[in-house]
Parts: sequence; C-alpha cells; structure tokens
Amino acid sequence: MIDLDKWNEIFESIKRHKLRTALTALGVFWGIFMLVILLGAGQGLQNGVEYQFEGDATNSIRLSGGWTSKAYKGLPKGRRIYLNNEDIKILQRDFPEVDDISGRVFLRGNQQVRYKDKIFAYSVRGVAPTIAYLEQFMMVQGRFLNDGDDHLLQKNAVIGTLVKEELFGKETDAVGKEINIGGIVYKVVGVYYDREGEQSLRDIYIPITVAQKVYQGTEYVNNIWFSTVDVDLDQAKSLENRIRRMMSAKYLFDPEDVRAMWVSNAIEEYQNFQNLFAGIKAFLWFVGLGSLFAGVIGVSNIMLIIVKDRTREIGVRKALGATPGSIVNMILSESIFITLMAGYFGMILGLVVLYFASSIESEFFRRPEIHLGVGFLAILILAIAGALAGWVPARQASRINPVIAMKAR
Repeated sequence: MIDLDKWNEIFESIKRHKLRTALTALGVFWGIFMLVILLGAGQGLQNGVEYQFEGDATNSIRLSGGWTSKAYKGLPKGRRIYLNNEDIKILQRDFPEVDDISGRVFLRGNQQVRYKDKIFAYSVRGVAPTIAYLEQFMMVQGRFLNDGDDHLLQKNAVIGTLVKEELFGKETDAVGKEINIGGIVYKVVGVYYDREGEQSLRDIYIPITVAQKVYQGTEYVNNIWFSTVDVDLDQAKSLENRIRRMMSAKYLFDPEDVRAMWVSNAIEEYQNFQNLFAGIKAFLWFVGLGSLFAGVIGVSNIMLIIVKDRTREIGVRKALGATPGSIVNMILSESIFITLMAGYFGMILGLVVLYFASSIESEFFRRPEIHLGVGFLAILILAIAGALAGWVPARQASRINPVIAMKAR
C-alpha cells in the first residue's frame, strides 16, 4: 500500500530546497546521460566496423606471394614468389581445415568496358565460383559464376551494381546483355551487391580460367583466399604457420621471412577487433560510471545538509516514538527518489539523442544504441547509487539524540 504521508513529506522537502535539489539532480542526470551516450556511440562504432567485416567471410585467410627479404640456402634475397593453381590443389588436398577456396587474378590496370556507345574503365578480376561466399556477395540480378563457366572457359561476367547502373541504367535488367571488355565480348550473367563499399561495386568478375588463359598465359594467381572449417584463433594461427612452412619448402624461402608470403588472417583480425571493443566498452563504462558517481556524491552531500536542516524535526519525530529504522527509511526514500528521477530523465534524453543520431550513418558508424539489458542495469545502478548516497545521511539522522535535537535552532 502506498504511504501518501511519506511521499508528501518527500515532495515538501524537495519544494523547500528546489535549487539545491535541482543542482544535485543535475549531477546524476548528467552522469546517466553521458553513460547512455558513450555506450550508444561505442555500440554504433562497433556496429559500423562489424558491418565492414560482414563484407567478407570472417573465417577466412588470404595468401599473397611477395619478395624474399632474406637470403636462404644459397639463394639471394629479392626473389619474387608467385603462387599458382598447384598451390590451391595442395591446400585442398593436404589441409583438412581448408573449405571454400579460390585463386584471384587481377587484370593489370582498369580495363576499358564498352556497351553500345557507353565506355567506362573498371577493375576486372578472375575468380572461382567460391569467391561469392568469401566476398559475401548478395545477388541482385541473375546468378554468380559457376563451375560450368570455369571448366568450359565461358566468357561470362558478373558485374557490381554501380557498373550495371553506369552501363545499363537503374531500371534495366542487365542479365543476358553483352559487354566488350578490352576487345573481348562477355555475356552478363549476374549483378551483385557488396557491403564493403562503393569501390567494390565497380568491379567485374570473370572465370579465373578465362583470365589466366586469355590475359596471362600462365597459371599464376595474385592471391589465394580460403575459408576454414570450425577453427578457433589458436588453430587458425597453427594452420597459418603450417601453410607457411609448406610454402617455404616449395619455394625455398626462410619460414621466418614474412615478406616472402603475405598472410591476412581474418580470424585473428576479427578477434583483435572484438578484444579492442571490449576494452573500449570497459573504458566507456568507467568514464560513464565516474560521471554518475560524481552525481551520487552530490546527492549524498545534499542529503547531509537536509538532515542537518531537519535536525529539530527528526528529534521531535523520535520523541514521539519514531524508530531509527523509520528515520533511515525516510531519508533513503528521498535520496533514492531524487536519484531515480534525475537518472530516468537523463536516460530518456540520452535515448532521444541516440534515436536522432541513428539517422546519421556512415561506413564505420551505424545504429548507435544501447541494449535493453544495459537499460535495466542502469536503472539498477541508479537504485543502488541512490541508496548508497542516502545511507550515510540516514544513519546520521537515526543517531540524533532527540533531547539535543529539539534544542537545535
């Protein structure tokens, strides 16, 4: 049952000390407001970076040939290491952790691409069908390259959405149309969208076998990209080291020579990213709770002053039979009420700011938000903070000697 007399007393006390209460509540209001803003902004930054990771498979590893930086077994440094189709077969055969795999061939420079009277220059890449998973493509029209395109050396092409818009317009279906790439005619079989950004939407993909035979005349690849099957970070690092040792034995370079073969381990990069944001979130909690703690100290100080101002009143209460527990309850209730109300309005304003900030999205900042669990946790922290803020004043009030208190002016 609601004790109306108790709440009337709380409101009367607040009315008598309007300015003092407002300034005290402002500390808690600002503390919880900053906590919500900091956590929401941190989550927005994390969402943005995770969105970038979603553009590629996070369980993948890339290998690229480099230049030896160390002499090895009588061979000089400065040798170029070229990866090829045989390396792809070895990785598939000897490393069970390797799942989807593709070599990638980058045609030198941007290629002139013509459709009717329109001419543009785009990056053209030769890939295997598995690259669709590794790149996390979303097909907008048609299909991606398949094994038939690869084995039969079909001159088919898959284009990015920006390529399609520039060559064919936004409304036109590009599938089935023919484009001229560097003097060779290709049929468009699909249009893809990639979340990595605008630049990746200006690429054209053709079968890797066509790229090697028509444009290179060799089986060299610029890099090899593969996904892994159920490996954690330690297993991924072990896999990377085993592959490096295998390649060093094949191409005769020092296994410790990191420049001879470049390795990009998305599993490790994603784990480092998670660790980084765990640290950032911990720091943001520390700063936000520090601001909130400063507000709580303010509440405690104002309650001490209120207890001093109400010394005579508390003495009369005790003389009339009020127990120390009832005195503690009265002071704690007022402290918790001020803290919760100030914190509630601070949280609401913080959420409103995050709502409007959510419309300002960029590649690395998306959906600033706080989770429902964090909101409940903030409310719990406020309740505890209010109780702690009022505990010392409440204990002091409960120990007042009623005889001495009634003599106070």
